[in-house]
Amino acid sequence: MISNRFPAVDYFRGFILFLLAAETTGLYEHLETLFPHSFILKQFFHADWQGLHFWDLIQPGFMLIAGSALYFSTYKRLDQGATYATLWPHVIKRSIFLFLAGTGLHCIYRGEMVLELWNVLTQLAFTTLITFFLLRFSIPLQIAASVLLLLISHSLYVFSSIPGFDQPYTPDHNFGSYIDLLVMGKLSNGHWIAMNFLPTAAHTIWGALIGRIIHRTSPPQLVFRTFLGLGVLGIIAGYGLDMAGIPIIKRTATLSFTLASAGWVTLLMALFYKNWSAEKQIIPLPKYLNSIGNNSLLIYLFFETIVPQWLNKKMHIFVGGFADLVSMPEAWGDVLNSIVVLMIIVKLATWLDSRKIYFKL
Repeated sequence: MISNRFPAVDYFRGFILFLLAAETTGLYEHLETLFPHSFILKQFFHADWQGLHFWDLIQPGFMLIAGSALYFSTYKRLDQGATYATLWPHVIKRSIFLFLAGTGLHCIYRGEMVLELWNVLTQLAFTTLITFFLLRFSIPLQIAASVLLLLISHSLYVFSSIPGFDQPYTPDHNFGSYIDLLVMGKLSNGHWIAMNFLPTAAHTIWGALIGRIIHRTSPPQLVFRTFLGLGVLGIIAGYGLDMAGIPIIKRTATLSFTLASAGWVTLLMALFYKNWSAEKQIIPLPKYLNSIGNNSLLIYLFFETIVPQWLNKKMHIFVGGFADLVSMPEAWGDVLNSIVVLMIIVKLATWLDSRKIYFKL
């Protein structure tokens, strides 16, 4: 019976969204301007092509925690008397909304109507359907299905013989790029691939399995050790494949990337779980992370639309003006503006949470 929320899941989701919110304020870019050679700051940007930075783990973390949330919400409804058949319309409705929201965000970014399928919400629309379909099956079958999806995606890249798109690890000349041209008539400027939902569905499936482990496994020490073991296994497998000739490339979600990133994210989840496995938090984290996690979809849509399109510029009128008055260097004024906007996002999340105002699907 699922009757309570699991803080580790909400806080981990809030942590990921907080980092994404900071990106939309321009904080990382402004800090990099001040410290252009900082190794730590470079971790808050995607690897140019091959390799793995910390920021390359955010989207896998987003997908994985969405799988965990799907597991808990599904089994909570099942405990209340629902059936898989009655839940399918709800899941389809949610996936349609995610798809429309993801494609709509690209229209807002471009300032015109476009068809672009690279947003994480668009990807999540497909991975949610796949994961929900597999929820009723056994753990071995779910793992087998996730591995099958990875192998299908890998095979399409490696064995493609389409002229000009037969180079699996070359930007814009791989099978995924061919599909993007076929479906959308364009390629991503950042070499992102729409069909990444196929391999990254594994992240959502594994996230649901992590939810299942948290729900059905005891004692907490066993859950923690299980997460550590799975995390290390994913990292060894991912980097091992990288050394064997399958490079870690996030933009095409290669087999090695999917495994390595899942390993790192699972280790992060292990730390969050350990923090709440006892009666008292080991390291007290700010409650606003939980508030953001409780209202994840609404906060995400807010900082992906209002913040970069309007709030950053309007707040800079006042923050930038203050910076000029106190003779603050422009670059530091930009950092201050990002921090102020980030505080507004946090305040909105905590205000909504305090009044139990949530946007749910």
